[in-house]
Amino acid sequence: MESFPSSNVPNSGVPSSFSADELAAFDRQGFIVVPGLADATTVERMIQVTRAGLDRGDGPIELEADLRYPGAPQSRDQTGGTTIRRLKEAQGRDPIFTRWITDDPVLNRLKQLIGPRVVMPLSHHNCIMTKQPRFSSQTGWHQDIRYWSFSRPELVSLWLALGEETPDNGCLFVIPGTHRMRFQPEQFDEKLFLRTDLPENQPLIAGKQPVKLAAGDVLFFHALTFHAAGRNTTQQSKYSAVFTFRAEDNPPLVGTRSASMPELLLTPGGST
Repeated sequence: MESFPSSNVPNSGVPSSFSADELAAFDRQGFIVVPGLADATTVERMIQVTRAGLDRGDGPIELEADLRYPGAPQSRDQTGGTTIRRLKEAQGRDPIFTRWITDDPVLNRLKQLIGPRVVMPLSHHNCIMTKQPRFSSQTGWHQDIRYWSFSRPELVSLWLALGEETPDNGCLFVIPGTHRMRFQPEQFDEKLFLRTDLPENQPLIAGKQPVKLAAGDVLFFHALTFHAAGRNTTQQSKYSAVFTFRAEDNPPLVGTRSASMPELLLTPGGST
């Protein structure tokens, strides 16, 4: 496990940690939004890296056609079949990502949610999500933990908007409080999406909330919080940097996909 020290560079004007009320809100609803947690310079550099990756198509990528979610091309041979959905392994594409994550205003908040020693798995998320005009897809209601294998389902994801996010361009929707609920297998389909046709699920889905973000805003959400996203119906691409974090004492299960890649221990000035 590699250790990365904090850069300890404060984001001017942004508090360095969550307030007690914000922590209580996260505990109650399973998510919290922090406006302006990434400054304009950081966002611009991440956008440059994103556009370069999309233009070159280098590094590991995921195409919309690979998953075939509703709205996506059904094969790589169709029109739009080479539309990129995700630039994978974002952390390794440019130092800006690690520098920002280990800045005090970000790392301090992760410690408040997770514990004093924060680990970033590189096998899940660690990507730049894109919603391209015309060929973006719709993602059903799901919990991130569905395909993950850790000792406990207590992980937190960070979603950084690199531009405006609204229902029109496919922003996330969340269902508050679902990280505290328990669900039966029959409430899910074969891909572990929440079934929208099931009467008992419909009141739950009716409580959904859009997460509208501006460039530099960050959504922190629990891995058990149900979320979904629609298609991008605008003419402008949407980009979001997404990473996942766990406590040091919540390791991935040996032999699973969650244990298939290295992890980063994020400690200010420390080493392991």
